[in-house]
Amino acid sequence: MHVVIMGCGRVGSTLAYSLESRGHSVAVIDQDADAFRRLGPEFAGTTVTGAGFDREVLCQAGIERADAFAAVSSGDNSNIISARLARETFGVSRVAARIYDQRRAQVYERLGIPTVATVRWTADRMLRHLVPEGNVEIFRDPTSTVSIVEVPVHKDWVGRSVRTLEQATGARLAYLIRFGIGTLPTPSSVVQEGDQLFMLVTDDIATTVTSVAAAPPEGGL
Repeated sequence: MHVVIMGCGRVGSTLAYSLESRGHSVAVIDQDADAFRRLGPEFAGTTVTGAGFDREVLCQAGIERADAFAAVSSGDNSNIISARLARETFGVSRVAARIYDQRRAQVYERLGIPTVATVRWTADRMLRHLVPEGNVEIFRDPTSTVSIVEVPVHKDWVGRSVRTLEQATGARLAYLIRFGIGTLPTPSSVVQEGDQLFMLVTDDIATTVTSVAAAPPEGGL
């Protein structure tokens, strides 16, 4: 994957390092060239000095071939403008923005742009939004038998009932996050675009659950 990051503060530099260590190509944008010092001499990606909502700057960072975009500068307005530009103008499918104002964050969630906050947690959550690989464990019970994992679903599950998804995966949906708000589903609940789904699994079925959810529904379920 090629990932463009706007903002080279603590979150942006941490995220860049994490992505690059996983083998992804990274371009980092910041208006202050001195900020790139946080990346260290071992950083092999691209650095671009300028505003992340400037189209020319975005193009220099490779936005036209980007698989994901993270807006993690210190300004809410800059982050949301650049995130919307990446998604709506350049068609980047995976976009996430750091928003400090929680009230505004809920509004932006409704626009379909995941929003996150705080440093270490932000970097981890950004990775989940941008590179959803493997099972992201949220909770494990004291006996280490049952866990809750975030399960990305194929787009064709949108409009399908929760009960159908549970029957196909063999796991129970613990809760979902919709528009930035946690919700307890009912059997008649329907999966909507942008939902984040968290399922109860045991270790022996976790991989199967993830694989089934990531594929289109079979047999006209």
